Amino acid sequence: QAVVDFERLGEHAAAFRGHDVGFCCLGTTRAKAGADGFVRVDRDYVAQAAELARAGGCKHFVLQSSQGANAQSRFLYLRVKGEVENLVQAVGFDRCTVLRPAVLLCKRQESRPMEWITQQFLGIVARVFPTAYSVPVETVARAMVACVLQPGKGRVEVLENRAIHELGKA
Repeated sequence: QAVVDFERLGEHAAAFRGHDVGFCCLGTTRAKAGADGFVRVDRDYVAQAAELARAGGCKHFVLQSSQGANAQSRFLYLRVKGEVENLVQAVGFDRCTVLRPAVLLCKRQESRPMEWITQQFLGIVARVFPTAYSVPVETVARAMVACVLQPGKGRVEVLENRAIHELGKA
């Protein structure tokens, strides 16, 4: 494990060398970082980490994005997620897997009351429609590992929420 300063990521290139696979789940919220901070973390840091990983020999990059990611979206969150997907794919990995989970079900240390209410509601909905609107973070993590262990379906593979659920059970 290496601790890096994302504001000086280029100075930490050695931490990105010698890895066959890179996993990226980096992200923040607009509420926590502001609009500019959100873009810097969710797009710029991720893109730079991908470039450093590729330069360091990484062959397969696995990116956690978001359901609805679209570089043309009018919504900042979805637009930034779509932009970073495009930037990561353009880096030229031998294989790139993008996971687009729906609402992540998890326990957080910080208090997010509206998110907690949403998660409670979606937890109930998930009993009837288990793959439609949410996914436990443990399922996403298992899917990320499983996609590395299975043969790829092309240079770039995008896994939507239902596929994440299926792969996360494998």
